[in-house]
Amino acid sequence: MSLADPIKKKRKVMGAAPSSSSSLVPANESPSIDSLLELPVHSVPLEIVEEIFHNLPHDRVIQHCRLVCKQWKEVVDSESLWRERCRREGLLPRDVTRTPDDWRMYYVLCKKRRNLLKNPKAEGKFKYWRILENGGDRWKIEDVMEQHPNANVQKNFVTSYQMCLMSQEINLTSEGYNSSFMDRFQPPIKITDWYAARWDCACKYIIKVELLDENKRCLQKFEPAAVDLDQGENQWYQTTHVFTNYGPGVRYLNFVHGGKDRQFWAGWYGVRVTDSSVEVCPEV
Repeated sequence: MSLADPIKKKRKVMGAAPSSSSSLVPANESPSIDSLLELPVHSVPLEIVEEIFHNLPHDRVIQHCRLVCKQWKEVVDSESLWRERCRREGLLPRDVTRTPDDWRMYYVLCKKRRNLLKNPKAEGKFKYWRILENGGDRWKIEDVMEQHPNANVQKNFVTSYQMCLMSQEINLTSEGYNSSFMDRFQPPIKITDWYAARWDCACKYIIKVELLDENKRCLQKFEPAAVDLDQGENQWYQTTHVFTNYGPGVRYLNFVHGGKDRQFWAGWYGVRVTDSSVEVCPEV
């Protein structure tokens, strides 16, 4: 029987297994998870139920096991279950003095955490990016001139002598963060972006990130002042921002970055950008 099918509840009270049920699992064999799930609900000891839950996908535990009976719901809702699951999988907070308010939410966010921006390192040329402004000699993709702190970054987008901007819109619902989850928990949303100048030309860097509602209206925005990099500043810089306590209604995120060179040289002497990221985080 799979967890996708309803599990029939035999009794309301979970206790020791009656002797009549012992024949379901041969005495000389170790019970498997599947065989335990075939037992009547009342015959599975609580500690075994917890161990089963630790070995099932977390979404099945939440969406299916929690609905079986009152006792199973209490186990699934317990902080201890998810704290232990985090411990077993090494998903513990970096700061041990700060413990999550909700271990289940913390676990789910850890498992879901990933970069929601597609093609952030220019490996797929301009795929997934929308060009908003394409001034001068237009956007271009090059191999990195200065080694990036992330050794996996080998390419970057580069701007020209007039403004170049590109954007990417993220549908949070499509990425697995449904509206009720976002409105109730408002998990931190972390933005990072890397930018650099050529050694021989000054440039300007611009970033704007907006949290949008279902009608694409801006609810909160990160738009710092443009950064002017001088000639000779050819190292990589990182900009970081974390959205928190942004209120209900967030359904989309719009990420915009780019810039230009400040000396109006033909070619591609403007700011370089790469390795951008948007993450829904379990902690700040």
